[in-house]
Amino acid sequence: MGDLKVWPLLISSLLFVLTYVGILGERIHRTIVALSGAVFMIAIGSWFSFYDMHKAVEAIDFNTISLLLGMMIVVGMFKETGFFQYLAIKAAKFARGKPWLLMVYLGLVTSLVSMVLDNVTTIIIMVPVTFSVADILGIPVLPFLMSEVLLSNIGGVATLIGDPPNILIGSAAGFSFTDFLTHLAPIVVVAWLLAQGLLLFIFRRSLAQKPTNVNRLMAMDEQKAIVDPLTTGRMLKVLGVTILLYFIHDRIGLDPGLVALIGSCLGLLWVRPKLDQILKDVHWDVLLFFMSLFVIVGGLEAGGVLDLAGIGITHLTEHGMFLAVLVILWTGALASGVLSNVPFTIAMLPILKGLASQGIPVAPLWWALALGVGFGGNLTPIGAASNVLVVSLSESTGEPLTFKGWLRSGSVIALVTCVVGSAALLLALKLGLL
Repeated sequence: MGDLKVWPLLISSLLFVLTYVGILGERIHRTIVALSGAVFMIAIGSWFSFYDMHKAVEAIDFNTISLLLGMMIVVGMFKETGFFQYLAIKAAKFARGKPWLLMVYLGLVTSLVSMVLDNVTTIIIMVPVTFSVADILGIPVLPFLMSEVLLSNIGGVATLIGDPPNILIGSAAGFSFTDFLTHLAPIVVVAWLLAQGLLLFIFRRSLAQKPTNVNRLMAMDEQKAIVDPLTTGRMLKVLGVTILLYFIHDRIGLDPGLVALIGSCLGLLWVRPKLDQILKDVHWDVLLFFMSLFVIVGGLEAGGVLDLAGIGITHLTEHGMFLAVLVILWTGALASGVLSNVPFTIAMLPILKGLASQGIPVAPLWWALALGVGFGGNLTPIGAASNVLVVSLSESTGEPLTFKGWLRSGSVIALVTCVVGSAALLLALKLGLL
């Protein structure tokens, strides 16, 4: 009987490792690798009678999938209006061509946008404008790209919908939009200020270059960036209603995923865009990737692997919540730098949920995980999807981002912000706020 119990554990672990190695290898699209891993997990699990299609469907968190789908539809209707490009140009004109001030303003706009849109979309919106402004002023664009992606990842930690790991954690832990704002936003503000100061110091030589064509920048008409004023007005109202619902969703009994779908439906009914175009803007590969990872981690749970991990974390909590919080936060940060933050987060969800079912107070561990994977995503170029995108976009410049170049700023920012997160959580525990 012992051998029969060992096989599911070994098989599910092997499939999990092979899938993650395939994702990290990047020779085959990560969604294809994840989908193949999920299919083989179900097939072999059925063969060895520890996992089947019914359990696989139960393992998928449809609240998370609904939230992602709804926000993708809202973003798809919003991004064509030019409103966020308008904000970026406005920020550049406020800076009056001063490189260091331009970095601060663009970083601030990027961070604020990333609190309501996912980081990848934020970068897609901001980078073309940044290229244009840097080209006009004749200054290096690389410091601004690094600043925007790093601060976008930091800003996204502040809200339920700002970062994919937060969406996952909020759904699994039952945290509301307000919970994230009250628990993480103050920490993010401190981390953001420190990160911005460090970035200004790290890139001080590049930012000291005297810009050219400042008059041309000041002559730009930001109003022309808004190509569809009517849709802009309507979608701002839709976004406002959606965010309001996020603030009160727990009081009126609505899941965050349902709120996102309500917002998307309001936008579709009011704007009435071409449906085929909106469907093209939905990242179906991302949704399939998430669902496949849920299925794979469900196989780990069915195979008994996560029970062993849960026992290890339980022992940590027996030595004090301070130690457990630090281990979860720093493990999450380091693992995000190696594995990327979304896969690691999905693997951790059932472990922490299992601890909660045993009566262990896991709220501090959820917040530690959110801070660890959020801030730790800045550690390497593969730590978050937005990082990979910026590296790819930088290749069109004369100074592409390298792994070594990323570590020079990204790793420093990740480590400093993780220290801030650790100190904040330990202080909150000491004061009895968690």
